[in-house]
Amino acid sequence: MAEGFARAYSRGMVEVHSAGLMAAGINRKAIAVMKEIGIDISQQKSKELDESLLQQMDVVITLCGHAEACCPRTPSETVRLHWPIRDPVGTIGSEETIMIDFRRARDEIGSKVGSFMEEFLSQA
Repeated sequence: MAEGFARAYSRGMVEVHSAGLMAAGINRKAIAVMKEIGIDISQQKSKELDESLLQQMDVVITLCGHAEACCPRTPSETVRLHWPIRDPVGTIGSEETIMIDFRRARDEIGSKVGSFMEEFLSQA
C-alpha cells in the first residue's frame, strides 16, 4: 500500500522502491481497499530487500516493528524513518472486521505518505 501511495503522490518526481524482509505476495485485501480509493496496486510485485539498492537510497521507511528491528544497517547519510503501523494481515474476525482493519492501515499509511511526500517535494 505504501508503494502505491508513494507512486501516486510523487507524480513521478521520486523514484519509489518497496521491499520487505522476504517476498510474500500482494495481499488481495490490500489490493481491494486501495482500489476503493482509485489506486491500483494489483501489478506491484512483492520484492525482497536488495542490499545494493539500499545503499543508494536517500530515505528508508519501515512500517512494522519487525521490519524496523530486522532492517539491515542503512548508510549513515540515508534518512531512516519508522512509522509504527499495525499490520492488518493478522486480524481475526468476520470478513467485514478484517476489511475495516485493512482500511484503517490504508488510511494511516496514506496519511503518512501524503505528509511525507508534501514535505519532501517542497524541499526538492
